[in-house]
Amino acid sequence: MPEPSPRLITQAAELAELCERLRQEPFVTVDTEFMRERTYWPELCVVQLAGRDEVAVVDAEAPGMDLAPLGDLLADPAVVKVFHAARQDVEIFLLKFGAVPTPLFDTQIAAMVAGFGDQASYDSLVRALAGASIDKAHRFSDWSARPLSKAQIEYAAGDVTHLRQVYLRLREKLMAEGRLDWVAQEMDALLQPSTYITEPSEAWERLKPKTTNRRFLGVLRAAAAWREAEAQRINIPRGRLVKDETLLEVAATAPTTADQLARARGISEGFARGKSGASLLAAIAEAKTLPEEELPQPLEARRGAGASPALVALLKVLLAASAEAHHVAPKLLADSEDLERLASEAEPEIRALQGWRREVFGEDALALKTGRLALGVAGRRVRLIRTD
Repeated sequence: MPEPSPRLITQAAELAELCERLRQEPFVTVDTEFMRERTYWPELCVVQLAGRDEVAVVDAEAPGMDLAPLGDLLADPAVVKVFHAARQDVEIFLLKFGAVPTPLFDTQIAAMVAGFGDQASYDSLVRALAGASIDKAHRFSDWSARPLSKAQIEYAAGDVTHLRQVYLRLREKLMAEGRLDWVAQEMDALLQPSTYITEPSEAWERLKPKTTNRRFLGVLRAAAAWREAEAQRINIPRGRLVKDETLLEVAATAPTTADQLARARGISEGFARGKSGASLLAAIAEAKTLPEEELPQPLEARRGAGASPALVALLKVLLAASAEAHHVAPKLLADSEDLERLASEAEPEIRALQGWRREVFGEDALALKTGRLALGVAGRRVRLIRTD
């Protein structure tokens, strides 16, 4: 049966009718096209939707377009919303409608659980599970330009057309393997609004400063918080406001005047002497007066004593063996920070020691640390040897 041709939706009434029909479906596949190069907040341009028998490309910027029916569809508990690599799409809908789409199914995460490797691409899943290929020609289109071309519409529709088959095949495989509950646990994190919100007071941590100077960290925290809030306020990318390397230099020099601020590479005279420069200097000045106990702890100090490289290496071997045995992506079980903390802390609060991950990897990791488990080789595979 041939696939239905995608329909371009440019009228609010058409969208309302479409969403009403899709609310009768057990699931709907969803994707977005947006622009973010010049703004802090993503600008929604196009929404793609597909049910069993229709595919639609919604022009979110069409004059008079009311997206409220889409919000109702995304909130309908009777319809599963299927995305691939959902995080950015969900962030857009959270900003637009004030809620995360629910229930939600992310095929990229599901594919990791199903053994398709770390962060399986949509292209690879379409080839493997739908027997089709994706035209990438319009991946970097300007989706804010109007009118949308026929080729853009076809490209956008492809992101939800094949996703239906990918979802059904993945769900069937996961159900047969008894792993749908594993995926459900993964979806819980995506359903938390806090997943998508960057708190200004925590923005400094993404810079990963490698220092134990708490006074420097206090100034960096204040400067990074200022940048995040200011970028949000005027809606430009944080890196366009002040680059990361400039922010680190400003925190190191802790300027007190506009002249001193202007000496930092990447800070212009106009910025330093304007309102933004004045507010940044005020944030730095306040941070310099903080008492010692209110300064942030170095990131490394939070993780305790440094981990033994040899133990981390053993845990990596165990991780690879566990992932191989259970046909699941290693990165989904634990990341490098999880392994570092496993090696340096008795029983850290990490995802590798929670839920299904604990059963698959976490318990063995704890046993390896305490000598209750050893690693050997049998043929071409790593073998787990119980010693207790």
